[in-house]
Amino acid sequence: MTTTPELLTADFRALSARLGSDPLQVQGAGGNTSVKDGAVMWIKASGTQLAQAEAENIFVAVDRNAALAEAREVAGDGSCKDTVLDPAITLRPSIETTFHAALDHAVVAHTHSIATLVHVICAEGRAAAARKLEGLPFVLVPYAKPGLPLTREILARVSGDTQVILLQNHGLICCGATVAEVSHLIADVEHRLRLGQNAKQDGAPTDVAPDGYEWSEHSWIGRDARATAAALSGTYYPDHVVFLGPGLPGPENAADRPAVVVAGQGVLLRTDATPAQRAMLKCLSDVLRRVPAGWQPEPIGPDAEAELLNWDAEKYRQALAAKR
Repeated sequence: MTTTPELLTADFRALSARLGSDPLQVQGAGGNTSVKDGAVMWIKASGTQLAQAEAENIFVAVDRNAALAEAREVAGDGSCKDTVLDPAITLRPSIETTFHAALDHAVVAHTHSIATLVHVICAEGRAAAARKLEGLPFVLVPYAKPGLPLTREILARVSGDTQVILLQNHGLICCGATVAEVSHLIADVEHRLRLGQNAKQDGAPTDVAPDGYEWSEHSWIGRDARATAAALSGTYYPDHVVFLGPGLPGPENAADRPAVVVAGQGVLLRTDATPAQRAMLKCLSDVLRRVPAGWQPEPIGPDAEAELLNWDAEKYRQALAAKR
C-alpha cells in the first residue's frame, strides 16, 4: 500500500504549524492533526510538535482500516503501533490515532484550546458552551483517559454529521472535508468561546528563590487566593499530569516536583524545567486567568491521574519531549 505523501499538502502542514505555534491552542507536544483518503491516514507522531509541521517530518502514515479495527476493539491493543505503513519509521503514531481513524472526515484537528479548556473543566462552563455553540454540529464527550477509553466515549456520541467535539477536561476536536473548512470551524468555536482575563500577570517576586529554583513569571497564581486554591486542588486535563505531575504541590510536598505554589508569594519553577513543563505551567496560568467568577473548576481526580502517570505511552512521550 502506498503512503500517498501528497496528502500532506502545504495547507495541511500550515494549519498544523499555526495551531502548534499558538499557546492558546496547543502547548508543547500536545494536540494532533490528521488527514486521510481511503485506506491511508497521516497523523502526527507521538511526542513531536505541531509547530514543526512545516520544518520537520512529524507525521506518520498508517493503515486507516487497521487503525479503525483497533478503534472498534476488534484487533490490536489501541496503540496503532502495528498500523504504520513504512517499517523504516521508528516514531509511533499519536496515542489518539484511534479516534482520528474512527472519524470519517478527511481532516481532523485536535487542540488543547485554552478557551475550550476553561469551559470544559467547569460544569457552569459546559452549560455555557452548549448555549454558545448552538447551531453548530457539536457534541460534548465526558472525560476519559486518552486512547481507546476516549475513543469509546466519542464513538458512543458522534454521528456522521458531527464536526465539533468538546472533550470534558481535555480539549477540542474539529473535523471537516477540507483544511479550509476545519480552519474556519476552529476560528468560529474560538470566537464563540472566547473569555476575557480576570487576573493580571504581575511578574515574579523579588525575593531570592531557593537553590535549584527560580520564581516563575506566572507567580500571580500564588498571590491570587482563588487561583492558588485551584492549583493546589488537583489536575484539570491530562497533559498537566504528564509533564507537571498531579496538581501543583505546596512547599511541604515539593520533593523534586518541577513547579511549586508558595501561597501568598508565587510559583517556584525548577531551573532545569523542560520546555514542555514550562509550557504546561503557562497553560495553567492561561486557563486560571480566564475562569469566570462563579465557575468552579473540577479536577479529573486521583484515579485518573494515576492512570496517566503509570501509562507507558505517556512515558514514551515524556522521554521524547525531554529531548527538545
